[in-house]
Amino acid sequence: MLTDDQKAFLDRAKAAAVQATHPFPSMAASEAALESGWGKSALALEDNNLFGLKQHIHPEYATASLPTHEFEMGEWRPVAAEWVKYPDWATCFFDRLATLTKLQIAYPHYGAALRATDVETYIREVSQTWSTDPERANKCLAIYLLYVTPVSTEGAD
Repeated sequence: MLTDDQKAFLDRAKAAAVQATHPFPSMAASEAALESGWGKSALALEDNNLFGLKQHIHPEYATASLPTHEFEMGEWRPVAAEWVKYPDWATCFFDRLATLTKLQIAYPHYGAALRATDVETYIREVSQTWSTDPERANKCLAIYLLYVTPVSTEGAD
């Protein structure tokens, strides 16, 4: 079950995803929850970067330098990285979707995700290239199901 803060985060993130015309806004919000630690990461709090988007080759927005961990050769390793600083969440969602679109030829999983007709296909495809975490898709699906599955009050006092 989601806490009130988690539900509020997902609602706000979903609204930003809708504003950015994401095809699966509830799943995009679930991704943002996972990637940003429910909006509590320094990158999310200070830079409105909910997806861990690294700075583009030709920057459109400001840059933040922060350490991270990447899953490489079977283990998590610390690395330094340059991240995008966004003015707001909707811009972050818009840029994330634009990044998937721009890179779909180089990374065919992005194209498959954008052509997906259901959330599970979308998240499984996008996660193959987006993250080094081999469990990312399952983690996002778990958050998504908590968010979209109605809570039964039957039998409650």
